[in-house]
Amino acid sequence: MKPIWIVDDDQSIRWVLEKALARENIPHKSFSNPNDVLNALEKESPQVLISDIRMPRGNGLELLQHVKISHPNLPVIIMTAYSDLDSAVSSFQGGAFEYLTKPFDVDKAIELIHRAIEQSDRNQSNTKELSAWVQDSTEIIGQAPAMQEVFRAIGRLSQSHATVLITGESGTGKELVALALHRHSPRARGPFVAFSTAAVPKDLLESELFGHERGAFPGAQTLRRGRFEQADSGTLFLDEIGDLPFDLQTRLLRALSDGHFYRIGGQDPIKVNVRIIASTHQNLESRVAAGFFREDLLHRLNLIRLRMPPLRERSEDIPLLARHFMLSCAKALGVEPKKLSEEVLKDIGLMSFPGNVRQLENLCHWLTVMTPSNVIGVGDLPGDIISEVNVQPLSAQTETTQVGASAARAGPIDWESGLSRLAAKMLQDGDKDVYDALCSKFERAVLQAALEVTRGRRVEAAQRLGIGRNTITRKLQELGIDD
Repeated sequence: MKPIWIVDDDQSIRWVLEKALARENIPHKSFSNPNDVLNALEKESPQVLISDIRMPRGNGLELLQHVKISHPNLPVIIMTAYSDLDSAVSSFQGGAFEYLTKPFDVDKAIELIHRAIEQSDRNQSNTKELSAWVQDSTEIIGQAPAMQEVFRAIGRLSQSHATVLITGESGTGKELVALALHRHSPRARGPFVAFSTAAVPKDLLESELFGHERGAFPGAQTLRRGRFEQADSGTLFLDEIGDLPFDLQTRLLRALSDGHFYRIGGQDPIKVNVRIIASTHQNLESRVAAGFFREDLLHRLNLIRLRMPPLRERSEDIPLLARHFMLSCAKALGVEPKKLSEEVLKDIGLMSFPGNVRQLENLCHWLTVMTPSNVIGVGDLPGDIISEVNVQPLSAQTETTQVGASAARAGPIDWESGLSRLAAKMLQDGDKDVYDALCSKFERAVLQAALEVTRGRRVEAAQRLGIGRNTITRKLQELGIDD
């Protein structure tokens, strides 16, 4: 088997992958920059190429483009610490086999490499599956693994005309995903028409969807083109499809099945070329069982299903989203943007947000309008927020800080003497590898303390400890610490 090539300027990443591949008896070769890879490709080729995106002496996406021209069947796995929608789908743009977000689980990375090796053995190109992508960086925000799965799905669908059903709680951003699917599809130049079935009175729904002829009913003084016609050659987004009345479900199914429909009062069939993207916060299978939703329509809509995660499943995105909303709200209101203090970001990160992203956006709008200071502190939060996160009074915080400071001053003497006694005992007992064992105990204690202080936030823990986030991820895995 040919070797696996690793391209990353971060020596620790190369080391982790090299050790993992060696345990699997998989030959490998490492490079620190894309230029060396391009030179090596003139003489030989790997089984699989694993490349970082951002490196001082080159770009992984540009390397991917060169590789796909000269070696179109070579599976390429893209790695990046910048887990945004741009990186995810731009990777698929050039034909990447998969997209790996740092920090990553080593076992999952090895599993992915095995799949890429199988793909290489089958000698099948992935480029037809992928797409061109022009991305507005503010379109969808999310670094959580659950959002990365959404990004991957959008990337894989970006050359497809398939019907998509987006599920998820209210306020999770289903319409944003629908818009992203449209903007980065072959229909991007066509119209995107959004229509909420729950926002229109039942008597007007049919006319809104399919249009009507002049004189079709009292008050119909002019011809009206429905949403289907308005979306011709583009995408029709049917929001909250679960609320569509049963009789209209039949008309919608017929339009989707036959590809044509009639305006109200019309005699001639109208044929349009429309992609349907639907969304719902309801369980459509349960509504089918209860007799409120047609099963055949569900099957027609459920060709591809995407689930938007609630905010509580992506709490690590809350600070990022909050900063974004503070800026966007200030821009919309024409005022100077206000800054959220680190204490506020930590506290709102503990909230459940049953209204999801929409509730967080509303909170940021309230803070932009109602708070007098430019830097928003804990005391500026609404009362219900303070109650939910159980923020300590200032006096208690001060007391806790003083006690913590005293303990920190007294601590070094205690732990150093205790460590010395433990080392002496282990040496007297004839224990082996005493140095490594004690270093592991020290690292475990320090990492666990950092994770406790930062409430499990790895990146913040690494910053406070003065180490890289790749280093803390590797150490947590080596020590078997579950944060």
